[in-house]
Amino acid sequence: MLDSLGSLRSLTAGPWIYPVVATSILLDVFLPVLPSGFLVITAATAATAATATAASPDVPSLLALLLCAATASVLGDFLAYRLARRGGARLDRAIARSRRLSLAQERLGTALARGGGLLVVLARFAPAGRSVVSLGAGAAKRRSKEFLPWSALAGVTWASYSVGLGWLGGQWLGATWFSAGVSTLALFLAGGLAAYLIRRPAVAPAPAS
Repeated sequence: MLDSLGSLRSLTAGPWIYPVVATSILLDVFLPVLPSGFLVITAATAATAATATAASPDVPSLLALLLCAATASVLGDFLAYRLARRGGARLDRAIARSRRLSLAQERLGTALARGGGLLVVLARFAPAGRSVVSLGAGAAKRRSKEFLPWSALAGVTWASYSVGLGWLGGQWLGATWFSAGVSTLALFLAGGLAAYLIRRPAVAPAPAS
């Protein structure tokens, strides 16, 4: 049988894992199919188990991995936001043709106008939700001070959750592919719950008697 710890370590060992993780997270706002969450979880799983067994220091640091993931997430959101903000009439027409983008833009505008950005945080977990919200905020010409603080909170929350899943998996199940798979499944389940909460229609206020 292959040494699971060794195989995971060979995949994540060395400083190159940080730019790979950062690039994947930075770009998956445009290409949501990139496995950025799986990369973060796998690296965190290997780092946790290696630390517990006093293994080689070549494995990534959990703190550095968290900072790398959160920073790349915020930078990716900001890049999508700025591109959409400068997109002009062509992007506006593209959003108008998409019911999903139009609805997200409307909900985001309402949420930010009321001083709440929970939608931005939830969307970071939902499949393609990060893309929809970041592009929608830019296309709607929302002010950066309305969007970016919530984007930062979303990035830190998502990175902490992903690294935390890898840490828990490494602690409980060891550095195995099964552990990384279980942790990734937990990330997908959180994404499904976030998507449900986002799509759930708002409750209309009761009419005044």
